[in-house]
Amino acid sequence: MDSHRQALAAYDPKIERAIAGEERRQVDGVEMIPSENYTYPEVLACLGSVLTNKYAEGYPGRRYYGGQEFTDEIERTARQRATKLFGAEHANVQPLSGSPMNQAAYFAFLSPGDTVLAMDLSHGGHLTHGAPVSHMGKVFNFVRYKTHPDQGGAIDFDELMRTAKETRPKMVLCGYSSYPRDYDYAAFKAVADEVGALTMADISHIGGLVAAGAMRNPCAAGFDVVTTTTHKTLRGPRGGLILNKKEHASKIDAAVFPGLQGGPHMNNVAGAAVTFKKAAEPEFRAYAEQTMKNAKVLAQALMDEGVSLITGGTDNHMMVMDVVKSFDLDGRAAQETLDRIGITANKQVIPDDPLPPVRPSGVRLGTPACTTRGMGEADMRRIGGWIVAALRAPDDEAALAKIKRETEEMCRSYPVPGIG
Repeated sequence: MDSHRQALAAYDPKIERAIAGEERRQVDGVEMIPSENYTYPEVLACLGSVLTNKYAEGYPGRRYYGGQEFTDEIERTARQRATKLFGAEHANVQPLSGSPMNQAAYFAFLSPGDTVLAMDLSHGGHLTHGAPVSHMGKVFNFVRYKTHPDQGGAIDFDELMRTAKETRPKMVLCGYSSYPRDYDYAAFKAVADEVGALTMADISHIGGLVAAGAMRNPCAAGFDVVTTTTHKTLRGPRGGLILNKKEHASKIDAAVFPGLQGGPHMNNVAGAAVTFKKAAEPEFRAYAEQTMKNAKVLAQALMDEGVSLITGGTDNHMMVMDVVKSFDLDGRAAQETLDRIGITANKQVIPDDPLPPVRPSGVRLGTPACTTRGMGEADMRRIGGWIVAALRAPDDEAALAKIKRETEEMCRSYPVPGIG
């Protein structure tokens, strides 16, 4: 235990015990929530640094407080690395997380009541893409397009074009939270160009896969704005990144600060700078490719057992099981069963889900975190077998206990970065 943790243990043992418990949970179990990952020890060093003490309102060379020599260097470095990594013209590294990142992108270009064409939540979109329960859904007029689950989750671009011509959106948004396919960004841009709309892509889930060249890059397709969180497949700190054309730089920067936020969290910005450096290395490309290989193997292992996946497979790092159809369980019950065998997943709505979000029909699985630990295709087949066995016998305590022991035994072979 390092000196900081020792001090915490001495002063507030209750909180230190909870942190230690979370460490054990992460070490002993298989993390399969697609949006979660293990960050680098070097990033953890930034997050726990003295940068947390410093206010840095404004931008490099234009701060409101003094003492910014080192914060300016860190932010400039982060921006330069981000633009190079994604092939973008401008980057804002200050968003505190994914939701404020997207909100800033909207407010940079839109006025209340403006129309945005975006993916329906139940078909894979995110809350910030105009879900009725979100504040953004109340501020702007979101028109939602859907996928075709019976066609592998395909998007009908002829239908999308008709909708765009009817509604005349100011922005066409593509991006997802639970869509196991890649996007045809050129087709989205053609729709937007036809109606004179801006293009925005939210690649929060697949940012690392895009950075590694394993999935298509909307920056290369000429999108006006691209947003991504810096954790998830990028393996960085919990923050947001906005990439955009240079012509939009002043609008984006003003929308983030002072429009939406105050001072950035410079410990996070430093962690993001380290993350972008890591993502440019050959080892990261290999990681991204293995993440996708693992997802395909896991998806196939599940389908071989008769499990219904909402798009019949995956083109990225995630998949969504229809657990009602496959196991006669709702998503919450399935999630809780998997927790009991040491596999962490999350309940998920499926397209046009007849069940409520608190007890939806699906469970979402992903491979970024287990790939970070070094797990490979053979492990995915074992995990797939455990998932099926557990969900077929959710009330068999002896069987679940046996699988949990097997899960913990496998996990002992794969250390978690930054813990130990």
